[in-house]
Amino acid sequence: MKNAPKLELRGVEKSFPGVKALSNVNFSVKKGTVHVLCGENGAGKSTLMKIINGIHQPDAGHILIDGEEVKIHNPIEARKCGISMIFQELNYIPEITIEQNMFLGSEPLTRLGSVDWREIRRRTLELMKSESLQYSPDTRLKDLTVSDIQMLEILKAISYDSDIIIMDEPTSAITNREVEVLFKKIGELKSKGVSIIYISHKMEEIFRIADDITVMRDGSVVDTLPADELDIDTVISMMVGRKITNVYPKEKLEIGNHVLEVQDLTCGNTFRNVSFNLRAGEIIGFAGLMGAGRTEVARAIFGLDPYTSGKIKIKGKEVKVRAVNDSIKNGLVMLSEDRKRYGIVPIRSIRENVSLPNLKQFIKKGRLHTKKEKNIVKSICERMRVKAPTLDTTVDALSGGNQQKVVLAKWMLRDPDILILDEPTRGIDVGAKYEIYKLMTELAHEKKAVIMISSELPELLGMCDRIYVMSKGAITGEIKRECFSQELVMKYATGTLTSNEVK
Repeated sequence: MKNAPKLELRGVEKSFPGVKALSNVNFSVKKGTVHVLCGENGAGKSTLMKIINGIHQPDAGHILIDGEEVKIHNPIEARKCGISMIFQELNYIPEITIEQNMFLGSEPLTRLGSVDWREIRRRTLELMKSESLQYSPDTRLKDLTVSDIQMLEILKAISYDSDIIIMDEPTSAITNREVEVLFKKIGELKSKGVSIIYISHKMEEIFRIADDITVMRDGSVVDTLPADELDIDTVISMMVGRKITNVYPKEKLEIGNHVLEVQDLTCGNTFRNVSFNLRAGEIIGFAGLMGAGRTEVARAIFGLDPYTSGKIKIKGKEVKVRAVNDSIKNGLVMLSEDRKRYGIVPIRSIRENVSLPNLKQFIKKGRLHTKKEKNIVKSICERMRVKAPTLDTTVDALSGGNQQKVVLAKWMLRDPDILILDEPTRGIDVGAKYEIYKLMTELAHEKKAVIMISSELPELLGMCDRIYVMSKGAITGEIKRECFSQELVMKYATGTLTSNEVK
């Protein structure tokens, strides 16, 4: 029966020290449907999914599969119940290979009880061929992009032949082409009777694939309705508890002098002859398709990767950036697209993460002045609206959006002149996005300069004064705000337009 619940949760509750994460949650998913779960970061979505996957145990409530109550104590038991999950936060071991990652914890064995590596290689090649993925099985994960790793995690979850697949922000780090591949696969899974729980903050995606939509807020279910009875504005209003009328709070401000000039920056075949400028109070965007070289340029400017030639000038003075310290000392900081790998220390507290690059502010005569540290960190976290029980909460216990706010808070304590924000709103809900956009506008008011790298064209068009577009490691166009259009950006991004005749 198509309308019978495949999965049902009744009266689920969960508390962590100092916070009630879930309160009397009732949630059900029909067989062969896509059920979208919406809500701001901290609404309880990921906690609910982790209970279904056996990572957390509920304090109260029941889980039923096909009408039968089950107890799921860990992810292995969840898999035995036909449940697999794609996580919002990529939890991977950089040093292992693709084939090791694909079968980690479920390695096939030979008759003698040893790992059957030949079988692992065969299955890995078969899986990748079925999805037209061009990887070598012995490539290490550290050599892949965030997009590559996300696609492999999707493939791994699908490969378990589960009846219920949880997809928590599966498109947050993949290209538009890969999104289309995923949606086609979702259609195939539905036709086979697989139930999919899909979490996303991208409204346009939700209404493309959803059969039903549940909205959560503050650990409770607001409502569940068929997707065809809802629209984007209604869902957003249900999520945040208010109407957001101005999604992009961009203001026209007076632009100051040049604070950053990059001339002919080159790094082998990765990017070449990249030249651009940035002025005080200005927000510039970097657009381009995945692999265009945007992040690589930013990493070189920040000192994470070397560049082979070119000049970087900050406030008119040439700066030799050989390491991250060189850029930080000159008032330039960067928020990485992979916050878990480069932006946070997950097992440390919010206070420690925010303090880490700012310890000189709190140390006198060899002593850490904890009272001063706590007061200043509390103040910046309140400004960033970090939601957490206390400053001593470990960062890995926070939602993705709150982790991103901690990274921003860390850098804001240094009072930088230039900020590079690489995918700053990836995996963040509409309410938190709006807060980050507001912060960007506040920074511009303070005459700080911002470089925004984003794969979401609407936010670049909404927030930037100018947009540089990259394709195949080179800047193909510069567009001024009065000429902004998605069509023009895509022409430059695909290389069909390469002159600077339109600015």
